[in-house]
Amino acid sequence: MERRRLGNSGLFISRLGLGTMTWGRDTDEHEAAEQLRVFLDNGGNFIDTAAVYGDGDSERVLGGFLGTLVQRDDVIIATKAGISFKTGERKVDNSRTSLLADLDRSLSRLGVDHVDLWQVHTWDNNVPLEETLAALDYAVTSGRTSYVGISNFSGWQSARAITLQNPTFNKAPIISTQNEYSLLKRSIESEVLSAASALNVGFLVWSPLGRGVLTGKYRNGIPSDSRGASPHFSSFIEPYLNPRSAKIVEAVCVAAEGLGYSPLEVALAWVRDADGVTSSIIGARTGAQLRGAMTSEEIALPVQVREALNEISA
Repeated sequence: MERRRLGNSGLFISRLGLGTMTWGRDTDEHEAAEQLRVFLDNGGNFIDTAAVYGDGDSERVLGGFLGTLVQRDDVIIATKAGISFKTGERKVDNSRTSLLADLDRSLSRLGVDHVDLWQVHTWDNNVPLEETLAALDYAVTSGRTSYVGISNFSGWQSARAITLQNPTFNKAPIISTQNEYSLLKRSIESEVLSAASALNVGFLVWSPLGRGVLTGKYRNGIPSDSRGASPHFSSFIEPYLNPRSAKIVEAVCVAAEGLGYSPLEVALAWVRDADGVTSSIIGARTGAQLRGAMTSEEIALPVQVREALNEISA
């Protein structure tokens, strides 16, 4: 699998990343191990998790595989901090104290002394940005992480954070930003992607398959074994079960049929090769689903097909 440089750093990551949001909850350890084997066998090295995934279970499961299924130094581990559901409701806390406590708990669950990339999971209106960024500086200087990044920031938020972290002033540079991007979600093209490109920051994509909708599985309803039917993820899928999304999905399916590919391969190849994208993170539920995603490595979309999909999803 092709490796791409992440921003202006010395970190090279696979252009498809392994997402672990469901590990320890909807994906048990057996299936997670199968996913990891498939990913590694296909040349992947970038694994993305977060402190909030499964209330830490995702990190615990991944940590159990380090030193057994894979050697620590053979993978790039990225995690995130700042979001919790301790009271049953979503809470964002980007204070220095909270972020660093999240990081220490992440390291303990993973069983490592550092992660390769530590990301602020989302913007916090209630904490000064300078305080949040100070936590990134300390995480790097204390050896808890090699690099730092941001996630789910808007264009202006990204530009401000990246600019403030100028390494000329002994700040830990932000090397990446992570946002949702797919044929169903292209709003980040207007500011976030251009900010990342102008400031030489890597761009990581989450949900490149439109939360699974672009695979075509929801064309005739909600399958009982899908995330759309899961109590944890039904509200996550629902925003893309609308007429506009259905029109785009049909275009993807038509293109796939004409090319002899699957809809998944077409949708994923479109994101993977979009300008400015460093890596697209795949969050499969099973090893079989991940194998299907890995086949996209063998294809490239014809220019005419890409342009047609651009037009219908604009």
